[in-house]
Amino acid sequence: MRALLVVNPKATTTSERARDVLVRALRSEFDLTVQHTRRRGHATTLAREAAAAGVEVLVTLGGDGTINEAVNGLMEGSSPETRPALAVVPGGSTNVFARALGLPKDWAEGTSMILEALHKGRVRTIGLGKADDRYFTFCAGLGLDASVVRRVEQARLRGRTSKPSLYLRSAVNQYFLAMDRRHPAISLERPAEPVEGELSTVIIQNTAPWTYLGDRAIDPNPDASFDLGLDVLALRRLRVPSTARTVTQLLSGRLDPHGPQVLRLHDMSEFTLLASRPQAFQLDGDYLGEREKVRFTSVPAALRVIC
Repeated sequence: MRALLVVNPKATTTSERARDVLVRALRSEFDLTVQHTRRRGHATTLAREAAAAGVEVLVTLGGDGTINEAVNGLMEGSSPETRPALAVVPGGSTNVFARALGLPKDWAEGTSMILEALHKGRVRTIGLGKADDRYFTFCAGLGLDASVVRRVEQARLRGRTSKPSLYLRSAVNQYFLAMDRRHPAISLERPAEPVEGELSTVIIQNTAPWTYLGDRAIDPNPDASFDLGLDVLALRRLRVPSTARTVTQLLSGRLDPHGPQVLRLHDMSEFTLLASRPQAFQLDGDYLGEREKVRFTSVPAALRVIC
């Protein structure tokens, strides 16, 4: 069986020695080729070329950004009948997608689980989300959460380590100092339904959880699933009392977010977000610039995953 291993050499939780161990383990099961990413977007190119060449399994070693790029390459470069299966070895700081699939955080344990799944023929078919022309595996965001991702990425470029404390400090800073909390700019349109207007920030989930703070799952829409459409959590006005209440509900892990400033939608097949001024935009935890319009669609049964 032919396989390609796409390695992000900047993966934060593996060393060169660990990668060598991984390659040897995979070569015991696959006719394996190894490629290292050299720039942002390179994993998309490698995955597209692998699909066109008839590779049967694509393995990624990296974080959620590497996985997102690889998935987009697979979706662009093949039909459902010929599309390689995806296997993900956790190598990033958070690894939301891998953990949502039930894989352990540790890369060695994850590799062992993937090899076991291969032996037993354990393959799962999952749905994806799509934002305009780009696919995503677990989440997207327009507004506050995306601006936090932007600030964290800027801090990492300055040498900061991606830790829960960095995300929390970035969220507080963006909320109090960078957001226009008095004038919600986003509206949500869906077929045959009234427009939901005056939204300040919108989170979209393709599965649960939305993200992790360390080992704690943060789950605005716990019913979100790879087997269903997209789920939405939107906050209307970001007033301090209502926002603090929603954050408390999220961090408690026991209460689904609710209240007059909260909009939740479940199992959505399509909708469009429109903004009266440019808003920060992220997919799978990668900041992608600012947008004023994004069309979201659910893509069911899109990808086979070895897990």
